[in-house]
Amino acid sequence: MTASPAPARLLRRALRAPAADRANALPAGAWWLWALGLATAASRTTNPLLLGLLVGVAGYVVAARRTDAPWARSYGAFVKLGLFVVALRLLFSVFLGSSIPGSHTVLTLPELPLPDWAQGVRIGGRVTAEQLVFSLYEGMKLATLLICVGAANALANPARLLKSLPGALYEAGVAVVVAMTFAPNMVADVLRLRTARRLRGRPTGGVRAVAQIGLPVLERSVAVAASMDARGYGRTARVPAAVRHTTNVLTLGGLLGVCAGTYGLLAAQGAVYGLPLLLAGLVTAMAGLRLGGRRSVRTRYRPDRWGVRAWLVACSGAAVAVAMIWAGGVDPEALRPGVVPLTAPVLPLWPATAALIGLLPALVAPVPPSNRAAADRPARRGKEQV
Repeated sequence: MTASPAPARLLRRALRAPAADRANALPAGAWWLWALGLATAASRTTNPLLLGLLVGVAGYVVAARRTDAPWARSYGAFVKLGLFVVALRLLFSVFLGSSIPGSHTVLTLPELPLPDWAQGVRIGGRVTAEQLVFSLYEGMKLATLLICVGAANALANPARLLKSLPGALYEAGVAVVVAMTFAPNMVADVLRLRTARRLRGRPTGGVRAVAQIGLPVLERSVAVAASMDARGYGRTARVPAAVRHTTNVLTLGGLLGVCAGTYGLLAAQGAVYGLPLLLAGLVTAMAGLRLGGRRSVRTRYRPDRWGVRAWLVACSGAAVAVAMIWAGGVDPEALRPGVVPLTAPVLPLWPATAALIGLLPALVAPVPPSNRAAADRPARRGKEQV
C-alpha cells in the first residue's frame, strides 16, 4: 500500500476545516446572514423541489456543524413547526375554501350558508386538487422560511450574538441577556420554595403563601440588580441633544427602509426597487447605530473577529439569495409552477445549482469537537484494519 505524496497531504490538510474552539468559532452574525440568505431564496419560489433542496441544504449544514449546546437542539422543533404549518394550511384550504379555480374535485363537504355581507367567504363546499396543491406549495414556502430561521438558532450562539450588538442597542441586549439567564433560575427558585413549604406542611396556595414565596425571589432579584449596577451596567455617557435627534432620525429612517426593501424582495414584482432600498436602509440604520453608540461607555471583552471563513459562510447565503432573485426575473415560471392546469414541477438547473452554494459552511466552518470525533472514528478504524 503506497503512501500519498507529501504535497497532496499538505493540500488536504490546508483545505480541511479546523477544530472549533473559542478563538476560531464563527461569529453568530455569519450564521444568521447565511440563514437569512437561504430564507430570502425560499421566499422567491413555490417550487416544491427547490424548497426541498433548500431544506436539505440547511439540514445538512446543521447536522455537520452544530454543537452539543442546549440551543442547538432547537432545529428539530422548527422542523416540527414547519410540518404543522403545512398541515394547518391544507386544513384551512379544505374547510375555508380557496380562490383558486379547479376542475378536479377531490371531495365535497357540506357547505355552511353565510349572509350576503360575507360574499367571497365560504365554509365547506367543493374541494379541488388545484387548491390543495396551491395550498401545499404556499405552506411549504412558509415552512422552509421557519426551518432556515431554525438553522440559524441551532448554529449561532445567542449570547455571542447579543454581545455583538452595537452600542446603541446595549440596554436592549442587557435586558435580553438577563431575561434569558435569570428567568429559568427564577422559575426553579419558585418551584424549590413551593416544594420546601409543602414538605414543612405549609400551604402553597393563597395570597399569603404567594407573598411568602415571592419575597425571597424578589430579594434575590434586587441583589442581582444591585450587583449589576455596581459593575457599571446601564451607565451611559452624556451626548448633545442634536446628536440624539440625528441618531433617532437615521435609525428610524433606516429601519423603515429595511422594512420596505424586505417587503420588495419578498413581493413578486418588487425585486427592482427592493434591493436598492434595502441596501440604503441598512447603510442609514448602521450610521444611526454607530452614532448612537457614543452613549455607551463600556468596552467589549474579546470581540468576535470576522475572518475569511466567516465571510465565506455569510457570502454563501447571500449568493444563493441573489441567484434565486435573478432566476426569478429570467424564468419566473420555473420558480412558480402553475396549478391551473395541474402540471408536475420541474427542477430548474441553475437555481438548483445556486442552492448548493449554501453547503459551503459544511466545508469551511470549524468542526465542533463532537462532530470531529465522530468523523475521525471511521478513519481511525480503517487505519487499524490496514
